[in-house]
Amino acid sequence: MAALCFNNEICHRCCYLRTIKMKGNPGWKAITFFLIVMFCFGMCWFLHMELYMQRSYPSVHEMCIPGDAASKAEILISNYSRDHPVFLQLSDYFWVKNKSIYPLPYGTNGSEELLMKFLALTNHYQVPEEIRRLPCRRCVIVGNGHLLKNSLLGETINKYDVVIRLNNAPVHKYEKDVGNKTTMRLFYPESADFDPELDNNPDTLLVLVPFKPLDIQWMKIILNNEKRVRKGFWKMPPIIWEGEAENIRILNPYYMAVTAIQILESENMTAIPTTGMLAMTFALHFCDMVHIAGFGYPALTNKKQPIHYYEKVTMKSMAETGHNITLEAQAIKRLLQQGIISNLTYF
Repeated sequence: MAALCFNNEICHRCCYLRTIKMKGNPGWKAITFFLIVMFCFGMCWFLHMELYMQRSYPSVHEMCIPGDAASKAEILISNYSRDHPVFLQLSDYFWVKNKSIYPLPYGTNGSEELLMKFLALTNHYQVPEEIRRLPCRRCVIVGNGHLLKNSLLGETINKYDVVIRLNNAPVHKYEKDVGNKTTMRLFYPESADFDPELDNNPDTLLVLVPFKPLDIQWMKIILNNEKRVRKGFWKMPPIIWEGEAENIRILNPYYMAVTAIQILESENMTAIPTTGMLAMTFALHFCDMVHIAGFGYPALTNKKQPIHYYEKVTMKSMAETGHNITLEAQAIKRLLQQGIISNLTYF
């Protein structure tokens, strides 16, 4: 109850004033205290839920305007273009007309030969036709934040045309809060420990975000069932992985470069974007309506609040990731304030 009360000044005053006035017969003291606690808890919960609902502004039923996200993104992103391929494809590396100037994760310089070997295994490089032919793409990016717990947003999330999920965030057992539709899942080897059957759909696109050449090599090894590599990862990726080759794509590193340089405004690209931040940049190039849900971290001083809806990991785990979450929070606020994206939860 304390957490709810202290999040709302009215609740705080109610609980405080009624408690300090509690005097009288000791026999009634315990009963009175119990009634006060229940009254305050009820008021705090009501106000907390009312505040939550007030902050849930956008709706999937909003009119989707073709090109709307693009017209807004052009204001923020210089040299904005939708001409860049969404996913890497084999033909790009047989005859390289515009060689990338950056190595991974911001470009493919130095990884061309490895990419050719991997892309030759998949033979699938496009977005599915049923998504490409949509006259207006309504997208939601489902973050992994603790805000989604008990949000009951599952049915709402399922109504979007494109549902983008991140890393190893589970769906099974959390359907009421996060839905069960997954159009794309952005991940990297260390975050590939999701259950392909329970947490994805049969046609879910498994989109690899390569942070280093070893990430592409891992995927090639998995598909070819070659000898596993155990060194070079900050966390051991799955040894056995059940992803289907026809559903696997590699996200164009162009979006990572745009995220670092234009969205985060990171000097010399020193801040490595999170998968969630990258997903927003991608969606601004791919979708016509971009909504987000479950983004935001607890305050840096809050050592006990879980950061994910599905586990009890706290902010301590973010200390050595290389991500600048303060910079990302500022970037997301700019996107929200300028109306470029909208939020199903609050930030």
